Amino acid sequence: MDFYDLDLNDSVLDALDAMRFETCTPVQEKCIPPLLEGRDLIGVAQTGTGKTAAYLLPILSRLADGGFPADAVNCLIMAPTRELAQQIDQAMEGFSYFLNVSSVAVYGGNDGVRFEQERRGLKLGADVIIATPGRLISHLAMGGIDLSRTSFFVLDEADRMLDMGFSDDILQIEKALPKERQTILFSATMPEKIVELAKTIMNDPVEVKIAVSKPAEKIQQSAYVCRDAQKVPILKQMFRETAPERVIIFASSKQKVKELNVVLKRHGFNAEAMHSDLDQKERDDVMLRFKNRQVGILVATDIVSRGIDIDDIQLVVNFDVPHDAEDYVHRIGRTARAGRGGRAVTFVNEKDMPKFRAIERFLEKTITRNPLPDGMTAPEEAAHVAGGKRRGHGQERGKRHDGRRRSGRNRQDKRPADQAQANAQTTKAEATSPQKTSQRPPRPNQRRHSPGKNDGNTSQA
Repeated sequence: MDFYDLDLNDSVLDALDAMRFETCTPVQEKCIPPLLEGRDLIGVAQTGTGKTAAYLLPILSRLADGGFPADAVNCLIMAPTRELAQQIDQAMEGFSYFLNVSSVAVYGGNDGVRFEQERRGLKLGADVIIATPGRLISHLAMGGIDLSRTSFFVLDEADRMLDMGFSDDILQIEKALPKERQTILFSATMPEKIVELAKTIMNDPVEVKIAVSKPAEKIQQSAYVCRDAQKVPILKQMFRETAPERVIIFASSKQKVKELNVVLKRHGFNAEAMHSDLDQKERDDVMLRFKNRQVGILVATDIVSRGIDIDDIQLVVNFDVPHDAEDYVHRIGRTARAGRGGRAVTFVNEKDMPKFRAIERFLEKTITRNPLPDGMTAPEEAAHVAGGKRRGHGQERGKRHDGRRRSGRNRQDKRPADQAQANAQTTKAEATSPQKTSQRPPRPNQRRHSPGKNDGNTSQA
């Protein structure tokens, strides 16, 4: 089913067009219609199924249709970790690209400056709050949030929140919400404690269960555990040894895409870059040359990880580890299509090892480690086996100093596609993008929201 077959608001469809999302994933196809009708919903789905778009798109569509207070928090989305909260916030940026919708991400950390930024953002107001339970409780205790008129309450990865001991926090937060609301719960599993929680906070929910999508078996997956400075030399050796005719290299940001493209050309490789600084005609020209084999190597952000219709890509290289399994599946899914085989190689530095292990857990397999070329020494992978939690390193780019994200329509130099994926969380988010004129009147002293990362495949936003 295509997104155009659903009763989504035109401005939401415009954003999906800009990000080249066309076909719904199963979870989106099953969840969006009842959510547009205002039904409570329980979705049993893993990361990588498109669940974020499955709830964000109908919520944003209903907000765009109007009828909600302009001075209230209309939607509260709860996530167990700051990483997931950041992903959702980035997805919100892309899907709300043509809407007058603002959001605040409230996800904690030890930085007092960050807390003050969040507090200011909450004070100024936002349509959507994306939060971790503990941090939201802190702001509620300080009287910084009024949830009495909230219309949408979302619990993403609810089973994980309960496993982390947030059950009491969730119930405390739920008491601050009005009884008349739409409640949406997503969980990878459906243990008894989730069933009991649903009975407590939900009203006659629709239940949707989606099987986990995995990469095609014909994809030969492998990885190099290496340092950043070793990536280009390894890449050059790979190309010279195997001479693949058509390759896509995914990098985490458009700046890295530009730099890598220059380096490859300098070393004699027939490469072109695809990123959000190109206008539509330039993108189409690059893609046409790639399809016609005039270009052998396409260096890209995740702008082309969805919806690209080329069946004979022999190699996909993840120059950086994707933020999560969803993005990994999207990226490597560009190879081994139409019954063909293909290879997917990922470069993993020390910092990205926790993310890579999370991908392996999702895939339920250990990805083969390739030996480094002679003369290279690998970083210590074992040091990161027990690691897991990443720590923040300062303020994200693309954020206002008050902690809020706003529409990129006031900026005239970007497009939404990359932002929805600044991959998803590259370690540095790409800057915000421009937008069209909103249908909803802006609030006093507010600017509008800008694009972010998505959760889906060809459609998996």
